[in-house]
Amino acid sequence: MPISEILIILVAGFGAGAINAVVGSGTLITFPTLVAFGYPPVVATMSNAVGLVAGSVSGTWGYRRELKGQWSRLRWQMPASFVGALLGAWLLRHLPESVFSAVVPFLLVGALVLVVAQPRIQAWARNRSEAAGVAADHVSRTKLVLLTLGTFAVGVYGGYFTAAQGILLIGVMGVLLPDSMQRMNAAKNLLSLIVNVVAAATFTIVAFHDISWAAAGLIAAGSLVGGTVGARYGRKLSPWALRVTIVVIGLIGLWRLLA
Repeated sequence: MPISEILIILVAGFGAGAINAVVGSGTLITFPTLVAFGYPPVVATMSNAVGLVAGSVSGTWGYRRELKGQWSRLRWQMPASFVGALLGAWLLRHLPESVFSAVVPFLLVGALVLVVAQPRIQAWARNRSEAAGVAADHVSRTKLVLLTLGTFAVGVYGGYFTAAQGILLIGVMGVLLPDSMQRMNAAKNLLSLIVNVVAAATFTIVAFHDISWAAAGLIAAGSLVGGTVGARYGRKLSPWALRVTIVVIGLIGLWRLLA
């Protein structure tokens, strides 16, 4: 592998790790990079999934304080992400790539709309709760079921394609949860980590020789550092700045997907 290719993949891994910690669409950097160097799309997807596990670990660790108090929801969301990722990884091996490629732009647009509309949706839900005499931070059983199903669906998507799964998770949680952006971002990092670990483990078991371990190793090294940096500075962003960052990066990712 030429030195220039090594350096570019390392930098792409760093950028992906940092973006994943803050937003969750770093794959939109590393996946096109690998494809540009001639890796087949499926090989690029699997190598990328394996490499980005390291960045997911460092990003999740960086947001560990914001995870406190979320166990009542995460104990349902974590198994949903796990099972969804298993199904998504299986689909990657059995469905043509064009199936999800056609759907991804629509999912991303929908998630971005939800992120933008989240403050109004949460205010509406808060007013309804107060009118009904229910605590504003109460999550009903119906909402918990919808949250679990939404997390499962994003897990399927993440196990298959991984790109922008964090934005989809933020969109789903933002509609259903009366919580802050930073706390939802912490939950997003943990759930994305589960999906990435499941996908990476599955690909390693069933398609070991189809993974470019050199590329995966470079992405892992870069994303490990990037995830630490992203978590450090992402935690300092205001809710408004974090929301703007998500939308801007999501729009860039949408442009790259459609280009």
